[in-house]
Amino acid sequence: MAVPKGKQSKSRTNKRFANYKAAAPTLVECPHCHQLMQAHRVCGNCGYYDKTEVVAQKESKN
Repeated sequence: MAVPKGKQSKSRTNKRFANYKAAAPTLVECPHCHQLMQAHRVCGNCGYYDKTEVVAQKESKN
């Protein structure tokens, strides 16, 4: 069984986590309504994904 030869210090252990940074989601333009949306997801504005309507939008009462 593999056993470490010695204890790793706290600073050496924490160096692994020092470079993690949360990134903002990538936004692309929806080809149907031209609003910004996340890539590879259904558009929240028009409900289209890959040129097909996936989510039907509710009609407004105006």
